[in-house]
Amino acid sequence: MTDFPNPEQLEHDVLHALADFRGARVLEIGAGDGRMIRHYLRETALTVALDSDWDELIAARAESLKDTNARLAHGQAERLPFSESSFDLAVFGWSL
Repeated sequence: MTDFPNPEQLEHDVLHALADFRGARVLEIGAGDGRMIRHYLRETALTVALDSDWDELIAARAESLKDTNARLAHGQAERLPFSESSFDLAVFGWSL
């Protein structure tokens, strides 16, 4: 039987294999409860959690992103409320 890694560790490893978050301005689209942001928040210069659901953003602030400098933004991926070149990286996961 194959042992699978801890899902949290796997998520962390995949994110860091795909991008270098150090000093980056990161937009997470469809951030939901902010669970993924925890994997890279301390490395970034700026992290913005974007979601179309205010309740998810409120939950993120109360739980996953409590006591962090992450910013919350209400909006949709189809109409980003930011100017072009505002971010170095965009993360989009678990949002489909």
